[in-house]
Amino acid sequence: LPQQMPDYKRATLQDDEGPEPARDGSASPDSVEVGFRKGPEPWLSRLASRSQLELVLCAVAVSLALLLGIAVIALAIQYRRDPSHSTCLTDACVRVASKILEALDSETDPCQDFYQYSCGGWIKRNPLPNGRSKWSTFNSIWDQNQAIMKHLLENTTFNSSSEAERKTQRDYPSCLQEQKIEQPLMELIDKIGGWNVTGSWNQTSFMEVLKMVSGTYRATPFFTVYVGADSKSSNSNIIQVGTLAWRGGLFLPSRDYYLNKTANERVLAASLDYMVELGTLLGGAPEPTRLQMRQVLDFETQLANITVPQAERRDDEKIYHKMSIAELQTLAPAVDWLDYLSYALAPLELADTEPVVVYGDAYLQQVSDLINGTDRSILNNYVIWNLVQKTASSLDQRFETAQERLRGTLYGTTSCTPRWQTCISNTDDTLGFALGSLFVKATFDRDSKAIVRTLL
Repeated sequence: LPQQMPDYKRATLQDDEGPEPARDGSASPDSVEVGFRKGPEPWLSRLASRSQLELVLCAVAVSLALLLGIAVIALAIQYRRDPSHSTCLTDACVRVASKILEALDSETDPCQDFYQYSCGGWIKRNPLPNGRSKWSTFNSIWDQNQAIMKHLLENTTFNSSSEAERKTQRDYPSCLQEQKIEQPLMELIDKIGGWNVTGSWNQTSFMEVLKMVSGTYRATPFFTVYVGADSKSSNSNIIQVGTLAWRGGLFLPSRDYYLNKTANERVLAASLDYMVELGTLLGGAPEPTRLQMRQVLDFETQLANITVPQAERRDDEKIYHKMSIAELQTLAPAVDWLDYLSYALAPLELADTEPVVVYGDAYLQQVSDLINGTDRSILNNYVIWNLVQKTASSLDQRFETAQERLRGTLYGTTSCTPRWQTCISNTDDTLGFALGSLFVKATFDRDSKAIVRTLL
């Protein structure tokens, strides 16, 4: 029997769409095709022509969509029922929310001035306090913490089992006693060899004076020394030696004050007056003291001139130099480094093979030359001056008044910090870990540590 031929009809431009373009792209878009096509098929026939794999994939996709929708709905219900996701209404949360709202300036459009919108309210409610050149939330919190520490240190009924904590309660009141408070400093100066400004001094004991002033009393003449993590190997600690400005060793806030004398003439004059006033308060005659302090200021200007500039200190690769103590001795022979570091880091036992990191090798080389080329009386005055200006904040009201005048020139402030706050800061500097232990015991909830751990 002959096969039954399918029904065809001619495609015309009027009643049907034209033929589908060739799938292989071989036909020219400008060519004209004339052909035949089958008539329309029922939709069930087209569905049946789909492969079994396509049908399975469609079913899987629909199932996954349903499961995802169910999961989202379930999580939303669970989230609403979980009390931890509800609005926090504890006293602490309410206080913090209130502070945030008070800090805002709601009258400012955040799209125009977001800083004013975010901080305008806080700035308005927190004018700069007397005696402060800057003020922030951190300063405010520090003042609150100082008040807590004051209460702890003045609590005579407190009895700690820690000797370090008991030392804080002896150190703080001794700072408050201003009568004859400069006497121990004068005795200390005599003990370490004297000061040319106030009297006789030992002209042959430069290294011994340097070791005591920087090793025992942590002043920073010439350079800074400390032990800390090696920036090239953070898992290990190493001895580090740096320039003065590397850790803030210069008397004035920046080396630029020394180098740009024309712009900073008023500041330099105020600094000299301050140095002379402290020298005379400790027993020096006015005119000789001014002459010698002028020499000290000129010497510190020379140090500032060879100090590594701030822009270069930002690049560790440029100033990081690892070497042994023996190599450091060759680099800067004016200082007996093994003797100096052994004293400063006692009871640590050191050998000349001990590695150290030097930040600014050129500076140490130049400061060694400067020490060797400077009169010993100027070196003595400079080293002892570092000790005096470091301890000046612990002395009586006369020294505080002198500091107030200098701060007025430097920062424009007009009054001193209250004595008790100065003494809190001094105690924190010398016995920080012990004072911190007292503070934590008095203020931290035992659950606070666990709560913080859950946030990490």
